[in-house]
Amino acid sequence: MARKEPAAEAATPGRLKQIAQTYKMTRRADSKIGLVLGAVGIGTLGVFLAIGFLIGHPVYLGIAGLLVALLATAVVFGRRAERAAFGQMEGQPGAAAAVLDNVGRGWTTTPAVAMNRSQDVVHRAVGKAGIVLVAEGNPNRLKGLLAAEKKRMARIVADVPVHDIVVGEGEGQVPLKKVRTTMLKLPRTLTGPQVTATNDRLRALGDLMSNMPLPKGPMPKGMRMPRGGKMR
Repeated sequence: MARKEPAAEAATPGRLKQIAQTYKMTRRADSKIGLVLGAVGIGTLGVFLAIGFLIGHPVYLGIAGLLVALLATAVVFGRRAERAAFGQMEGQPGAAAAVLDNVGRGWTTTPAVAMNRSQDVVHRAVGKAGIVLVAEGNPNRLKGLLAAEKKRMARIVADVPVHDIVVGEGEGQVPLKKVRTTMLKLPRTLTGPQVTATNDRLRALGDLMSNMPLPKGPMPKGMRMPRGGKMR
């Protein structure tokens, strides 16, 4: 009998552990997750079995129903887990950086290219849509940060489209959970080589992360910034 490869044996427990951790995290924010998943799974299987008995093929429809029930449960679980994760990140400084980390292929993201003492922060993403500045914090203070960053970039990337997104629930702002979707809907105006050239030019400017290491994802609320206003 052929033995499983060590990598395969390690991968399965790892995936199961990850699913269990995700479920525990989701249950903390969504106490009804277990009931919802159970209802979806049992309800879907029940519908298929009922149809199977009506047409005289309960076994075939039962197997199909089980597969569909598992798929439906996984989809619902994924959506509710994502909603719970965004709910926990909402309002935390640096939350948008965590979203940008998962925006998808074709994007190069740089967290905290500009920041002030109040922890208002601007992140940068570069893709075929051009440059996207994602800002989080006080909307009034962010206007100055965004304007300063655009002016700084204009010296070397004036020919590249620049979009800005202010994260929040107010008028003209984009909720955290919709940042990725909003970015992916932007019109593509650059080719692959142009994206590479833009990234190379922006790298020459330097950024906050190259001068001061910051924690990945949401930053501690008690973190204090040095005196002197904006950091570069």
